Amino acid sequence: MTAVDGTAVRVDEVEGLAVDGLRWLVSAARETADGGLAWPSDPSQEVTDPTLYSGTAGIVAVLLEAWRHFGDDSHADLALRAGRGVAAAVDAHGDDSLYFGRSGMALVLHTLGEQLGDTACGTAADRATALVRAHFDGERWGELFELMGGNGGIGLAALAVGDPEFAVLVVEPYLRAAEHTPWGVTWAWRPGRDARMHHMSHGTLGIAYALARVGHASGRADLVDLALAGVADVVARDEGGPEGFLVRHSTPQHLPDLIEPISYGWCHGPTGDAQIFRLLRDTHGDPAWSALADRCWHTVTRSGLPQRLRPGFWDNNGRCCGTAGVLALACDRVAEGTARSQAYDFARTLVADLAARAVRDADGARWSNVEHRATPSVLVPRTDWAQGGAGIVRELLRFVRLSRGGDPRYALTWPDQPQVSAQATDPIRRAGADVSS
Repeated sequence: MTAVDGTAVRVDEVEGLAVDGLRWLVSAARETADGGLAWPSDPSQEVTDPTLYSGTAGIVAVLLEAWRHFGDDSHADLALRAGRGVAAAVDAHGDDSLYFGRSGMALVLHTLGEQLGDTACGTAADRATALVRAHFDGERWGELFELMGGNGGIGLAALAVGDPEFAVLVVEPYLRAAEHTPWGVTWAWRPGRDARMHHMSHGTLGIAYALARVGHASGRADLVDLALAGVADVVARDEGGPEGFLVRHSTPQHLPDLIEPISYGWCHGPTGDAQIFRLLRDTHGDPAWSALADRCWHTVTRSGLPQRLRPGFWDNNGRCCGTAGVLALACDRVAEGTARSQAYDFARTLVADLAARAVRDADGARWSNVEHRATPSVLVPRTDWAQGGAGIVRELLRFVRLSRGGDPRYALTWPDQPQVSAQATDPIRRAGADVSS
């Protein structure tokens, strides 16, 4: 592990860590029959996964990030080979969602077609989108009815690949399925479940995010109004005010013997909640939304993370549920000039923690998460965007660019994270500066 206690972690060293992480990721690829590349989530396994959440499509995002960051076409070549692997899986894959299925695959293939001019990837993106359309029954695609696995994410993907009409059709069922509460509306994330989830990944705010994005893009005020009603329901459940913002995982608590009632990451906590407040700030211009985003940040930075305060508290390094996801929000705030110095200081703390927890050897760098109820508790290092190296390396590269005054935008925009201004920030620290916590 990289020492941080008493030893400075410098921006150029963070970049070196990202390079080592890329090297390990590339070494875990499996070559397909047509010369493409595909990745398993667990490098010890042979079965590969084509999806955005846990497989090859998510790896494409970090390869494109490396291409933009370093200006090295070898990363673009790897991204195209990975695109070939994603394209080969389109027809047989059994899910149509953004994170777990064809919609996310289509988004990545569409991006490769646009950015690298690859017509084969563009054609495969069109085929994936056509299959998603064909499987729509007018209401939904399966049990999941939220952002990650259902209509919300599919609508965002349709918007991202340039099909706003389909995006509207995809999210209109939320108008019919909304459940009214004393404060607004909510939705059942899965049939037959009593729990109503509240946050970005499977809950009300993820659905509201999709409604707001699609409604704003299409001029559908009814979709935007429904989004605001969903947000109002969640805001009414806040237990962290007036300075903070903290809403329980679900009501009633889903799987109370397994899931803690409070989370702080992107998936079920204020890190992700802040992203919809950023979106509403950008689309509505009301300072109240900025204030809510600030309250989320207040809670995150005072929660104790990334320290492992007790078993089960903050045992994840990844983008979905852990430190890399918080780093993404910290860098958003740095790029936007929102309490910039404080946000950068906290970003440094997160980066130092990721550096300290990296395993580095001749094979490169990788990260393990922890499940304190399992034996052994240290889990196998993963490659993917959600829980593994791809999501971590992507955020480390962006942090390095911001530290040097570079472009704050990602190479591949994630549909549920509002893009920051294209204007590059001034250097916060000179290249190579100390970023130890």
